[in-house]
Amino acid sequence: MSATTAATWVRPKRDPSWVVRLFDWKPFLVFACLLPAVGLLTVFLTYPLGLGIWLAFTDTTIGRPGKYIGWENFEYLLEDRNWWNAVFYSVFYTGVATIGKFALGLWLALLLNNHLPFKSLLRAIILLPWIVPTVLSAIAFWWIYDPQFSILSYLAIKAGVTTENFDFINTPWSARFSLIAANIWRGIPFVAISLLAGLQTISPSLYEAALLDGSTSWQRFRYITFPMLLPILAIVMTFSIIFTFTDFQLVYAITRGGPVNSTHLLATLAFQRGIAGGELGEGAAIAVSMIPFLVFATLFSYFALARRKWQQGEGND
Repeated sequence: MSATTAATWVRPKRDPSWVVRLFDWKPFLVFACLLPAVGLLTVFLTYPLGLGIWLAFTDTTIGRPGKYIGWENFEYLLEDRNWWNAVFYSVFYTGVATIGKFALGLWLALLLNNHLPFKSLLRAIILLPWIVPTVLSAIAFWWIYDPQFSILSYLAIKAGVTTENFDFINTPWSARFSLIAANIWRGIPFVAISLLAGLQTISPSLYEAALLDGSTSWQRFRYITFPMLLPILAIVMTFSIIFTFTDFQLVYAITRGGPVNSTHLLATLAFQRGIAGGELGEGAAIAVSMIPFLVFATLFSYFALARRKWQQGEGND
């Protein structure tokens, strides 16, 4: 029997095209994936920020381009009493509201972390102040604080506590604390749910070991709960400080900076000068003056998060 050999045709292997080689190149692939995000950040963040910084060094007004005037706007702000009042109240408003939100939010998170009936429903209800749009919340508080139609004044008069309506927003300090109370009410859900998520990650075995050692509830909180929550506390506190310091809608809808400019935050004062007053350069300078405070909040988060390495047994480098 004769052996026959069958000739087989093998298709020659072609080199990949330059397009394939380009997308196989890792640096180009990373660049292509990041390009849409970089483009969006450039259009909606970098350009407005850069334009605002540039306007802060000009005398631009609405309807007139203006020219470069250097540090003149900032020199004027240092002599402006309303700007100093806004700086004071912005820091005071942020500090008191943040302390209030974290004290009540942490207490609420610890409460919800226990086994309670209808726990899921309670968590959903607690989120309502955060879900409701800020303007609607501000309008509701505006009615609550109204000198004539306040429901709090009505209930107090009916109960015989007072014979006159409460004056919530017509004097400087009462208006300041009224705004802080509204901000705390709105910010508690964000803090509580965030810290509750952190509490869920703590292993129950740590508490069981502490109970076997005879620890008290305060000792368990001091040596287990608080250290384990510290990284999340740093992140949540940083966002809370930023959100509170840059608050605009709540203050503008309730008091519009009054009475007598006593409740202006830097954000509302910048809007009043730049948009309502037409002085875009001056308004931009007020907005730019907020940057050092926001940078401080970001640095606080970075250095506080360094403790996370220590908690994981690593070095703090």
